Amino acid sequence: MNQTKKNNSIFLSQICVILFALLLLTLDIGGWWLAKWFVSLRGMPPETHKYLLCSLYACSPAAWAALWGLWRLLCNLKDNRVFDDENVRIMRIISDACVAAAVITLVSSTYYLAFLVLALSSAFMALIVRIVRSVFRQAIEMRNELDLTI
Repeated sequence: MNQTKKNNSIFLSQICVILFALLLLTLDIGGWWLAKWFVSLRGMPPETHKYLLCSLYACSPAAWAALWGLWRLLCNLKDNRVFDDENVRIMRIISDACVAAAVITLVSSTYYLAFLVLALSSAFMALIVRIVRSVFRQAIEMRNELDLTI
């Protein structure tokens, strides 16, 4: 991939991360009203509003951590630091954030079954990130061995 296409792809990805951060900020600010609206729209018992808020605000730090990690990864890629120990550390943070969201949404599925889909999606994403992290770690080890032989 030539440098221009790579930079365009990274730039587009950074714009997407910014958009998701703005959406998350909007959700954090307007969560109370959104949860109230959702509970009334679905005809749920009024006490569900509190549970929904707890789930929403419990998942928010994990989402912020994942977005921060994605931003750092994109910055490292932009600086041509691909197989770097920092990227492995960042991918662990992203994976842990996905696991945290999976656990929270799994517990939340006790009062709203649709959260089960989010729990499974988050767990699957954590698995993918852990596998990619392992590949990166292995590539770093192979690069380090190659550097020692030269």
